[in-house]
Amino acid sequence: MSLFRVPSPKNEPVRDYIPGSADHIALGKALAELKARPLEITSVINGKEIKSDKKIDILCPHNLGLKLGEYYQISADDVKLAVDTALEAQKTWAFMPWEHRAAIFLKAADLLAGPYRHIMNAATMLAHSKTVFQAEIDAVCELVDFWRYNAYYMQQIYEVQPDSAPTMWNRLDHRPLEGFVFAVTPFNFVSINGNLPTAPAMLGNVTVWKPASTAVYTSHLLMKIFREAGLPDGVINMIFARGADIGDTVLRNKHLAGIHFTGSTAVFQSMWKTVGGNIANYRAYPRIVGETGGKDFIFAHNSSNVEALATAITRGSFEYQGQKCSAASRCYIPKSIWPKVKELLVKQVNDIKMGDPEDHTNFVSAVIDEWAFKSITEFIDYAAKADDAEFLTGGKYDSSKGYFIEPTVVLTTNPRFKLLEEEIFGPVVTIYVYEDEKFAETLHLCDKTSPYALTGAIFATDRKAVALAERTLRNAAGNFYINDKPTGAVVGQQPFGGGRASGTNDKAGGIQNMLRWTSPRSIKETFVPATDYKYPFMG
Repeated sequence: MSLFRVPSPKNEPVRDYIPGSADHIALGKALAELKARPLEITSVINGKEIKSDKKIDILCPHNLGLKLGEYYQISADDVKLAVDTALEAQKTWAFMPWEHRAAIFLKAADLLAGPYRHIMNAATMLAHSKTVFQAEIDAVCELVDFWRYNAYYMQQIYEVQPDSAPTMWNRLDHRPLEGFVFAVTPFNFVSINGNLPTAPAMLGNVTVWKPASTAVYTSHLLMKIFREAGLPDGVINMIFARGADIGDTVLRNKHLAGIHFTGSTAVFQSMWKTVGGNIANYRAYPRIVGETGGKDFIFAHNSSNVEALATAITRGSFEYQGQKCSAASRCYIPKSIWPKVKELLVKQVNDIKMGDPEDHTNFVSAVIDEWAFKSITEFIDYAAKADDAEFLTGGKYDSSKGYFIEPTVVLTTNPRFKLLEEEIFGPVVTIYVYEDEKFAETLHLCDKTSPYALTGAIFATDRKAVALAERTLRNAAGNFYINDKPTGAVVGQQPFGGGRASGTNDKAGGIQNMLRWTSPRSIKETFVPATDYKYPFMG
């Protein structure tokens, strides 16, 4: 026997895809291959492909005339099979030596970084309408980082052991949870799709994984990678099913051991209520880990570098069409620097090109689907009719060819304007200009305006202002940035998650998240047991 250590993790380098480079050429071939070959995608339960009589088309969001494939929506009976399969698989997976579990996901990381890199980026560009840069940092680099760093965190968890007194040996047995974990993943980050079912699995848990319907295309590729990496059948079961066919079977199952969720606040709260209402029926208290909404802010002091501030608003608000939980959605700018910030910001945003991500001169593309398009444009229509707001850029949209919404900057004089308070999840940012002398007062306004607390940023070169903002906004953001945009958390560098209505703040990309998927058992072994019941004080 040996004490093993995983390779020391390093963040996967982001490739540039410069026109004419080998990566650029390989990406073009992958795009052409996927567009020429629509995929038939199934759920995967116990390693078997599950079909049904209900097929749903998968369309490209920026080119609705391009059918990428179709997937099968399975039944409640199939969902039950996934749960039963997972529970059966845990009987052996929970006792798989940890180094072998680690090896599977380290191999998955190398497969994704190597032979699957370009096909995954191409799939993400087509199905999620991400530029190649947004696809590369998400679907490849961040997910590779998750798998490598999580394996390292697992090793660290197992290394934490208690002290022992003379004549005894104390040990901690880090067990998986007793039951199955339900992983629910969103459309906007392939890396989240790959992390939520695998982080618990790495520690010996089994998962039933439900990707968003708009993430089926890339989730299919992830499952291929899992299987090629050697993941045993039944450890991760991928299901495409209606919520109504999942609720009773999964959330009320007595063997539900945990929920790993990223998605809307309303859905997460509904799931939590269901668990609470059935708490007496479970074999153990389910672990609930969730990252939900955000109303992320950029707050500027009058000592800000205005060029850096304007660029942070542009990038933080409009990269991936603002469809990031961390995207800047509201900004507080002091009156004295606003004219210069406005000039730079409007110039940058008006310079943005929008269209097909295969054209690498485009900075933004389409939003994910019709539901998102309607939800976002309702906010734009509201702003258009408001007396206390005006458009500085954008405000137009068109769904004739794809779900395109112009990058939109709204200026309001109302600190409680709807677009400053409610989550939009699209390419819309709202700005409120405050009087310079009300810096401290407006910090409190920022803190109280939104129920969310995911990400936020302060811009200032005055260190006193930075310190005051950091203190006042301490609970307003789980990821806080100083002189940087509030997006782009890197695994191993900025563990990600927020509090309040933004989630349980269990920090994906950090050891904190991995600790949630273990149930420690203390073991005390005494080498020289007592042979007399009497203690010394008894004389």
